[in-house]
This record gives sequence, structure tokens and C-alpha cells, in this order.
Amino acid sequence: MPKRLMCVVAHPDDECFAFGGALALATKAGYETYVVCLTDGQAATNRGDSADGQDLGRMRRDEFARSCEVLGVTKHETLDYQDGRLEFEELNGVAKKLVERMRTWKPQIVLTFGLDGSLNVHADHTMVSCFTSAAFHWSARTKRFPDLGLPPHAPQRLFHQSTEFTLADREPQLPAPWTVELDVSTVKEVKFAAFREHTSQLAVMEKVRPYWEKFGDREHYTLAGTLTPQAAVLAQSMFDGIVED
Repeated sequence: MPKRLMCVVAHPDDECFAFGGALALATKAGYETYVVCLTDGQAATNRGDSADGQDLGRMRRDEFARSCEVLGVTKHETLDYQDGRLEFEELNGVAKKLVERMRTWKPQIVLTFGLDGSLNVHADHTMVSCFTSAAFHWSARTKRFPDLGLPPHAPQRLFHQSTEFTLADREPQLPAPWTVELDVSTVKEVKFAAFREHTSQLAVMEKVRPYWEKFGDREHYTLAGTLTPQAAVLAQSMFDGIVED
């Protein structure tokens, strides 16, 4: 079976803005990629030409689907949690939904945000990190969610997004040191093209364009979970040493 990567995000456009390089590289290598977005992003500051929150949510679901198509994502899914309210969701319930998908898709690699909340220190990003990290560990355990009717699956590595820069106009980010530096220069234009599918959020792209032009050739990730105890080492690939099923 091919190598498989699962990415969990909070909002439409996270998949390309934060993880687009990793997803596009995996697609280019012939790996399967799966993306789960927990909300439809209807609480976004930038509203496009939407009539109301529900209309914006529908727009952003469509934008997310088109972005994933550009990135070559094997399967994408948008769940129905409320944008801006993930901190009030029950950990067990959200993690269970993610465990179900891990046991179904059987990824070796799982990607999500770090606990810092990413560049915009968004609380939803922090909560996605909590939910996904719990699911990464629980997916392998027979006593967790046997009612799903799916055999346990142990993903081999969990990565949290990190960064080599922060935004001066935001609260302190406090990112974790990275252990993987990905050269995404060969797929940078694919990442940008995916973001352009988010037409309701183009104002965001213009704001961050200087950062993308300066730092867009690289993405950084922190190894946050593995199958076996080991020391952290700096790597240039998430998949080196992965055992294929």
C-alpha cells in the first residue's frame, strides 16, 4: 500500500496556508493525502460578498474543496463544528471522530497545528492540535472507542506545524523548535494556486504576501509523537524510515 498522510486543520485555507507545501510534495511523490477541516470558517473577518455567516460557510466549503483539488488531495472532509468555538467542544467527542478517520484511512503520518496556535495564535488552531494529538495516541489503543467497530491503527509519526518567523502585530506565539525543514520550493506555486481558490480570503493573501515571498520556500514541523522512543534529529523529510503497510 502507498504511503499515506492525514492533515487536520481548523478552517478552510489552513490546508494551503499552513500545510500546502507538505501536501503538494506528498502528492508529487505519489502518496495518498487526507485532509479534515473541523469548521466551515463562517466566523472569518474577511466576508467576501457573502450575505451572512451561513452563506460564507457554504462559500468557504467550496473554496476548501477547490484548494484540495489543486493540492492533489486524495480525500477531503469538512466537519460541522462552529468556527471560533472549538475551545468549548468536548475533547473526547472530537478526538473520536478523528480516531475513526485514522482507523479508516490508516495514515503513517499525521500533521496538525502546534499548541502555539500558529502565526495568528488562533485558539481554534490550538484546540485542533489538542484534538489531533489525542487522536494520534488513542487510535492505536484497543480500549479507546471499540464501538467504532474498527481495528486499532497506530500512525507512525505526529508532526506539529512550526515556523522560522513570527508576526510582530500578534500576541507572543512561542513556537516549538522544528525537527523537519521541508524544501517546498518545487511546489510553492501549487501552494499559492491553492490559496487563490479561497477568493473570499484574498485580502489575507495580500497581507501575508511579503512573508510568503521571503519564507515561502520552506515549511517547518516539529516531531511530536513516534512509535518508539528516540532522540529528536533534524530531518528534511517526514517519511524517511517510514514502514509501509
